[in-house]
Amino acid sequence: MPRIECSFYSEVLSKVVSMSVLLPQETVESLKQNREVKYPTLFLLHGFSDHHNTWIDSTSLQRYVEGRGLAVVMPAVDNSYYTDMVYGGDYWKFLTEEFLLKARTMFPLSDKREDTFVAGHSMGGFGALKWGLNKPEEFGAIASMSGVTDMVFHLENVRKQEDDKKRALTLVFGEDDISRTENDILWKLEELGLSAEKKPMIYQTCGTEDFLYEHNVRFHNKSKELNLSTTTEFLSGDHTWEFWDAAIQRVLTWLPIKNSR
Repeated sequence: MPRIECSFYSEVLSKVVSMSVLLPQETVESLKQNREVKYPTLFLLHGFSDHHNTWIDSTSLQRYVEGRGLAVVMPAVDNSYYTDMVYGGDYWKFLTEEFLLKARTMFPLSDKREDTFVAGHSMGGFGALKWGLNKPEEFGAIASMSGVTDMVFHLENVRKQEDDKKRALTLVFGEDDISRTENDILWKLEELGLSAEKKPMIYQTCGTEDFLYEHNVRFHNKSKELNLSTTTEFLSGDHTWEFWDAAIQRVLTWLPIKNSR
């Protein structure tokens, strides 16, 4: 299948940014029919210290996606936590107001809600939940793999330390209280549960040995409390690519991919 790596200038970030894209392989016969193709799309988000190629480099993603009729789009957002940083770029604005539009302009991606999915691991799991729960009208499905599902609790713990993790998160969130903001995943989940809006499907998985396991248990319990349609899988494993290589296969099987041609 075609693998494309490209760079473009971001007006929001005032710099050149990169993304990688996997597109379904078209046959000569299908191309001869000259149909306008718009593919169902998974926006796949990277974790802390990673980049737009990490999913391809660290897993067999390209092989797993083959034959599914699904495009996969992977942006690079540095260590921003998909957030308008207090001391850095406006990556939330970039993601939601610029990146999505430009990706759909550059590539044959469906803009239908039922064809649009978001997933990620660790920091990217937080980003996927944040994007999907803040913009439920845009996504048919959200998947978090070992995600930071309780950033309020996570920040409280990290701020007690004096290390690189605290410094990195201070660049993103400063000293602000993020309770009841777009970064408070459990609050956004509660808002979704109480809303009359059409709700995206949600999938979460986490290893039982992962340091974020308790975060994910709280997310699972809140989902049950709200009677949301959430698929949860807690399996043996840690915060590793071995776990995420298996997890992305489960996510791809779970996604409600339809033929959008």
